[in-house]
Amino acid sequence: MKNTRPARFTSATTLLCACAAVAAMLSACAPVSPTGERKAGESRLIYPGPPDDPRFVFERTIRGSADVVPDEEESALRRALTGQSRTTEALGKPYAVAAYHGRIFVSDSAERFIKVFDVPRGKYYKVGTEDGDGLLTKPLGLDIDDAGTLYVADAGAKAVIVFDRDGKFLRKIAGPKFFDRLSSVTVDPAGERLYVVDIGGVASEQHHVRVFDARNGNHLYDVGKRGSGPGEFNLPRDVAIGKNGQLYVVDGGNFRVQVFDKDGKYLQSFGTVGKQLGNFARPKEIASDREGNIYVADAAFGNFQIFNAEGELLMFIGDRSEQEGPGKYMLPSGIAVDEDGRIYFVDQWFRKIDVFRPYALKPDAGFLVPQPRPAKPAAK
Repeated sequence: MKNTRPARFTSATTLLCACAAVAAMLSACAPVSPTGERKAGESRLIYPGPPDDPRFVFERTIRGSADVVPDEEESALRRALTGQSRTTEALGKPYAVAAYHGRIFVSDSAERFIKVFDVPRGKYYKVGTEDGDGLLTKPLGLDIDDAGTLYVADAGAKAVIVFDRDGKFLRKIAGPKFFDRLSSVTVDPAGERLYVVDIGGVASEQHHVRVFDARNGNHLYDVGKRGSGPGEFNLPRDVAIGKNGQLYVVDGGNFRVQVFDKDGKYLQSFGTVGKQLGNFARPKEIASDREGNIYVADAAFGNFQIFNAEGELLMFIGDRSEQEGPGKYMLPSGIAVDEDGRIYFVDQWFRKIDVFRPYALKPDAGFLVPQPRPAKPAAK
């Protein structure tokens, strides 16, 4: 995606009055969904719609293990003969998502563990279910470094629980004395520094980002304090790391994204509460891609908006809807962008993950492609 504003958004704001309601709380209007495009008999959702250049394609929805684990011929035949249904591990109350080399990690706060969908290998497994220090109680935010190490913000334990790439417990960072309401964790690519958000609350002054050494767990410093001025937060939600290590923090109660340098010095902010494109109503999680673009999920608008590194709006994807379908959302929360630029978007209400592929990326390219399964030896 280029860091330029598509022509679509020059005139889009004049169409808002003709759109569906984004949220009853605001009596606002949502942007019109991009139109579907039919090619060679296949209906595909393209974003943005014509006449603008296409950037993303809706690729698939994941609701449970059956969407990833192949259905064996023998099992399918047995069910057909017996009338049994296929067993699947469905999403309960998904919150956050992260992706690494084709593995999709989803925190499930209702079932209290991390669900892992290994698409290339066609496997499903759980993280955080074993008794001991690695047992999760209320996993919310999560992130992965370049080595595949998984960091989970456990709101129940008020700590960050760290696992290796295969789900083995490694260590625990921080604890109840550091947080009132732990909500998310972000790690730098090298796995050296953790940015952990305390959302605070009405009676709390701990509305800030706490920074830790990711390897030894030492608390280094804090970013921000409660307030509405530059560098201050009211109900912060999540952090993304962008160009040159800059920090993009969702300042939920102030309806904006604040930008800091890698050492926590305030630089700028963008966004405000409102009904227009580029405004926020209930911003939640945030992600970045390799070009430095920023993706912000908004639970009230039922979409995510994409900005360049300077905070200029590029485009949006999604519609608020009571009817489930591709690109339709009631209560979105988590968002992530993988190494190939694929976007993973979580909706808690519809209990799903929608995946969007960059238009320039071929369907059979990148990490999220099933690997050929070895043929079974012929019976003698």
